Amino acid sequence: MRIALAQLNLTVGAFDDNFTKISDAVARAAAASADLVVFSELATTGYPPRDLLTYPRFIDLNLQLLDRVAALSTDRLAILIGFVDRNPNPAGKSLYNSVALCSGGRVTARHHKLLLPTYDVFDEDRYFEPGTTVAPMVLHGRTLGVTICEDLWNDPSFWPKRLYHRDPVSELAAAGADLMINVSASPFEFRKADLRRRLIRQAAVDHHVPFVYLNQVGGNDELVFDGHSIVIAPDGHEVVRMAEFEDDFVVYDLPSRDTAPAGEPVLRRCAEVQEEQAYGALVLGLRDYVRKCGFPSVVLGLSGGIDSALTACLAVDALGAANVHTVALPARYSSQHSLDDAAALAAALGVPHQVIPIDGVFQAYLDLLQPAFAGRAEDVTEQNIQARVRGGVLMALSNKFGHLLLTTGNKSELAVGYCTLYGDMSGGLAVISDVPKTLVYRLARYVNRTRAIIPESTLTKAPSAELRPDQTDQDSLPPYDLLDRVIEAYVERNLGADAIAALGIDAAVVRDVIRKIDTSEYKRRQAAPGIKLSSKAFGVGRRFPIAADYRAMARP
Repeated sequence: MRIALAQLNLTVGAFDDNFTKISDAVARAAAASADLVVFSELATTGYPPRDLLTYPRFIDLNLQLLDRVAALSTDRLAILIGFVDRNPNPAGKSLYNSVALCSGGRVTARHHKLLLPTYDVFDEDRYFEPGTTVAPMVLHGRTLGVTICEDLWNDPSFWPKRLYHRDPVSELAAAGADLMINVSASPFEFRKADLRRRLIRQAAVDHHVPFVYLNQVGGNDELVFDGHSIVIAPDGHEVVRMAEFEDDFVVYDLPSRDTAPAGEPVLRRCAEVQEEQAYGALVLGLRDYVRKCGFPSVVLGLSGGIDSALTACLAVDALGAANVHTVALPARYSSQHSLDDAAALAAALGVPHQVIPIDGVFQAYLDLLQPAFAGRAEDVTEQNIQARVRGGVLMALSNKFGHLLLTTGNKSELAVGYCTLYGDMSGGLAVISDVPKTLVYRLARYVNRTRAIIPESTLTKAPSAELRPDQTDQDSLPPYDLLDRVIEAYVERNLGADAIAALGIDAAVVRDVIRKIDTSEYKRRQAAPGIKLSSKAFGVGRRFPIAADYRAMARP
């Protein structure tokens, strides 16, 4: 069987634009004399559609698009595509997450997703009824075992602890499937592509069948889908590896169950080191967020520090220098070296850059509040006023020129509340909010791997918010390498205070960091969406109450 794999960047709800991309891929498959062209999970709607699924009109448009796609199929060229189906039964959820096999101008077979994920960023059982049966689909003499994303992730020989009570892949193999196909919308996180590859390789070898895995690509809100679609031969060899973080189209001649691979391997290069993966995911997520939300350009405050420097570099690579506007906003505690570093970075990137001093506005606030603050010593309040003046100026530029304001805070700061509501947290996208400070430094070095773009002084000076004299981050935070270890253990691995201290970290430091994380939940609830890289990012995948007593979490 000659199979075409269409790894596409689709926009949620953009039915006409998505149909154009799908029909173009079908035309390419027909020109290549393919027998079958495969698209991703919920390709008709884009993934994840979330509460758009509660609107009957949205479901109607998705079904109309399916009919248009089915009409493109022929007796020679079949189409496999994910869509939303209605559940006609009076009991249960009203929708299915489904995949349709189209041939001869119509839908000839369907599969409803059996395993509905409800962890991390997934909440599919909010909308969908799980399928109950699996049956192979027959096409051109081949018996296809078709599954959807999570249906693949419950192999009893791969997982020591399984989330579900059945394994659809094994059931299809037992029913005689001689070709496995999984259509997916699996978001990126570190080390996940390798995990998927090992999982699919084991399934192919265990059942001695070729295994096709087709993933979507692109950024949708917080999630980045890396593509990285693959085909594994029955002996476990990878014969197709599609591009990472970009659209791709591959035609491959699949072997039968008992024959060697029929086509030459097609193996695109993919990132091998974490820095390259992270940078690629952030660029794609930023580009698609800006483009799919309809913004022509972005603006950000350039402080001379490493976080805003990295954010500016990502923005230029995502959008082009002409569409990135940077602003320095000095006040009385801003150092000249920070202004110089910001200007040097802007020049190296070739971006428009301006300096708007805010000290006069800051002083006006102090004068205005002086009677109300009488008898009170200066504290973090005055520092926050500076940050909020900067946020107000940047939002004014955003409003006036239509730029999307990018916030520049990292995961370490967001975790412990080292950020100011309505100040440096202002904006529409928190680009590096899932990037710990230690990774920020590594990514900055990655940016400079071929030439010096970020000034060396930005990389080597002590981090500082510059909101009071001689301030550094470590005045109120542990060293970042230590802080990031605690955050990773508590937020991503759900370890308690004792277990984290047992890793060799001072128990008092652990308790203090956990307390800061817990008491900053109200800030994070008001933060801009950020791009997810880790197994547990702040945002839709981490759902903690605000009005709660967390004190027991920090105690031994």
